Amino acid sequence: MKKSKVFKGIATALLASTVALTGCSFSSDDSKANSANGDQVTVDVFQFKVEFKDKFEELVAKYEEENPDVNINVKTVGGGNDYGASLKTSISSGDAPDIFNIGGPSDLEQYQDYVADLSETDAANAALKGTLTSVTQEDSVYGLPYNQEGYGLIYNKKVFEEAGINAEEILTHEDLVKAVETLESKKDELGIEAPFALPAKEAWVLGNHLSNAFLADEFNHDIMEAYNADTVEFAMGDQMKRFLDLQQEYSIQPTLSMDYSQQVEENFSLGKTAMIQQGNWVYNSVAQMDQDFAENNMGILPIPVEGYEGSIPVGVPMYWAVNKQSDEEVVQASKDFLDWMYTSDFGKKFTTEEFKFIPAYEGYEDQEISDPLSKEIYEYASNGNTLGWVFMGAPTSWSDGELGVNMQAYLAGDITWEEVEKKSREAWEKARQ
Repeated sequence: MKKSKVFKGIATALLASTVALTGCSFSSDDSKANSANGDQVTVDVFQFKVEFKDKFEELVAKYEEENPDVNINVKTVGGGNDYGASLKTSISSGDAPDIFNIGGPSDLEQYQDYVADLSETDAANAALKGTLTSVTQEDSVYGLPYNQEGYGLIYNKKVFEEAGINAEEILTHEDLVKAVETLESKKDELGIEAPFALPAKEAWVLGNHLSNAFLADEFNHDIMEAYNADTVEFAMGDQMKRFLDLQQEYSIQPTLSMDYSQQVEENFSLGKTAMIQQGNWVYNSVAQMDQDFAENNMGILPIPVEGYEGSIPVGVPMYWAVNKQSDEEVVQASKDFLDWMYTSDFGKKFTTEEFKFIPAYEGYEDQEISDPLSKEIYEYASNGNTLGWVFMGAPTSWSDGELGVNMQAYLAGDITWEEVEKKSREAWEKARQ
């Protein structure tokens, strides 16, 4: 069995992740310039993680309190909104942020005129081995990892127990089908509406995460190999299809109008479904709905992939980039804030305990992993039971904008699965020309 040890050498700790545009537009270039030349520097942050939006703003407020000469504006776009398109619009309209997010080599290429070299930051020097590979060019680092995340099938432990299902025995697709059929047959007595809640409205759930589990082997679990690939073969396309079909058949309906919030908050958190395909970033959302349920009743199952039974995808979801076209004082203030967030004692404690991050940095040995999902993912990673995070190496917007959209069309009955693969392959090849 091939294994990708993404967490090799990790110290210890935690996570969360992403839905809505908040706040007003950034300050004008003139006002930013005035603040940079005056007593206060203004830093505009454009970020994608909605789940930690409130906590992030709380962290920003603490930094501003300690650094009264810095004002930080935060705008959050994610979940049901297209962060990539919104960022592109912001930059093209002359409203470019000072700190923004990039996803890996494709984004790095797209924004090469804007990303500053972060090689000398404390955070870059503390980043765990392998976490900077996809944002490094010619020994220069252009992004700082948010954290590390893992995903699979988040399940309701109580429902599984009442149904007589041992989650540890679910390794193969056939095992999962058997468990799903048991849940379906007992759904009335279990008090659930369906075994799954598939948020097919979210193209990223399909085209990024679901597909990645079955594409990782094709690219040897290597983001850069995917980035340099001229085509995608869908070598495990049949497995991808059957896993998607299983969720679709046994999900609360209609799936194509179900978004992330409905999946996590309205269905899973309220006990209407037994499983959802998501990652440890859902913890905070579930905890806000039911703290006891979040702490004691959630577990994670690997998506069954032949040859990789018992492994889950783990990787860096996004990177912080700094706009090198901003004023020099703003660039430095941006770097200082990011360093503080990940290397200061307060930042380390806050990112692990409040953000629920699994850190991508050294120096967190004394921090405690606080939520059960992150603890489980840490165990998978520590044991090397991981799949690669290769979707970040796909052409820009391909995973959700092409493959995810094609998968939605398939679920709607508009195209066949063969057409999903054909259209998506052609889009990949066209982007690589």
